[in-house]
Amino acid sequence: MRKYSQLKSHQCILFSFVCVLVTDTNHSLLFEMLKAVILIGGPQKGTRFRPLSFEVPKPLFPVAGVPMLQHHIEACAKVPNMKEILLIGFYQPNEELTRFLSNVQQEFKISIRYLQEYAALGTGGGIYHFRDQIIAGGPQAFFVFNADVCSAFPLTEMLSFQKEDGEPNSFVILGTTANRKQSLNYGCIVENEETNEVLHYVEKPSTFVSDIINCGIYLFNPEIFQHIGTVFQKNQQDMLLFPYDGEEPNNGWHRAEAIRLEQDVFTALAGQGKLYVYKTLRFWSQIKSAGSAIYASRLYLNQYHESHPERLASNKDGGPKIRGNVYIHPTANIDPTAVLGPNVSIGTGVTVGAGVRVRESIILHGATLQDHSCVLNSIVGWDSTIGKWARVEGTPSDPNPNDPYAKIDSETLFREGKLTPSITILGCNVSIPREVIILNSIVLPHKDLNRSFKNQIIL
Repeated sequence: MRKYSQLKSHQCILFSFVCVLVTDTNHSLLFEMLKAVILIGGPQKGTRFRPLSFEVPKPLFPVAGVPMLQHHIEACAKVPNMKEILLIGFYQPNEELTRFLSNVQQEFKISIRYLQEYAALGTGGGIYHFRDQIIAGGPQAFFVFNADVCSAFPLTEMLSFQKEDGEPNSFVILGTTANRKQSLNYGCIVENEETNEVLHYVEKPSTFVSDIINCGIYLFNPEIFQHIGTVFQKNQQDMLLFPYDGEEPNNGWHRAEAIRLEQDVFTALAGQGKLYVYKTLRFWSQIKSAGSAIYASRLYLNQYHESHPERLASNKDGGPKIRGNVYIHPTANIDPTAVLGPNVSIGTGVTVGAGVRVRESIILHGATLQDHSCVLNSIVGWDSTIGKWARVEGTPSDPNPNDPYAKIDSETLFREGKLTPSITILGCNVSIPREVIILNSIVLPHKDLNRSFKNQIIL
């Protein structure tokens, strides 16, 4: 009898232990069904990305060897129970977008769809317009991303934070720390330091509010649509009071649906116990300009050591000299005497000749760098050619390396009537002759240059 009771006692302990394990495992899954929404904007956005956005939609521009959007999708695909990814924007469906969607669906074995807005509806209007598609199937929560951010995407950490620290049905903003001066260029968050609740939210304030900034990555649940709906109803009432407001009458519905998450929704939700901030110490940057694409490429290439070591080139017998982090597409033809890196991305079908030096640059599909040419801090466009002994060089726009909280500045194109020194950009199918220097210049597509240029936009 004593042996039986001991055995029964051990069984109870074992059963309790198994129950704890099962409970913890279920807790780690957090949600039974998740979705993700990526806001990709449209053709009148991304003007600071020209002339590169002439050839390909900005969200499909290659950063660290793969389209900008693919970094978001890879992060989403790693989250347990992620059932669907929706892209929302107002690009016309085109060949590049269709091919990209087909490729990533096959690679990640997840439903990925594009939903086209009838007009630019803002960061809140787009998800509100397609709310039925987002909540179809009954997801408990969904992520929302801006497409033009580069991040380590701490998505599972945001889920854990919401479950453990946030109130039930609360919303989470990913935040990071900026320096005081640069914080004025972002949405600023004042938090309760103990609970991480957002007490106050101001988009691009005129004076210092907080050094915690909005990263453009959010975790919502379907209840967010009630709060966006309140803004929509207010906009409808304003339309009745001010029916024209300088616009054509038939634009009224658009005016009601054009809603900004940051100014219209977060500002109202702050201080109500509904909005929380999860602060990340990992890398994050905006990709607003071509110069910021080179910086984002550096951040992603560095992350590849953990996430995709197979994408990083290494020094091999008979291969080029690799310094630092370099991505080379398998179809590229690189002379073994070339020196590449650090922070270099070489696209499909690129040809790099003997003695070529490339550093801190992105070389796009089909470009040719002839013998002994030099490319520094530049983006070389699709099918462009750089002649022998030519030098193409720009000025990096990196954050201050001595400030751990510094972010990349979105420089204006002109300052005091002069072109701001920045990276050099060659549009597609540009031809640079031999033995010339192109410095701090932007060259529009399909140009055959015949001399050197410095600090110019070549139309």
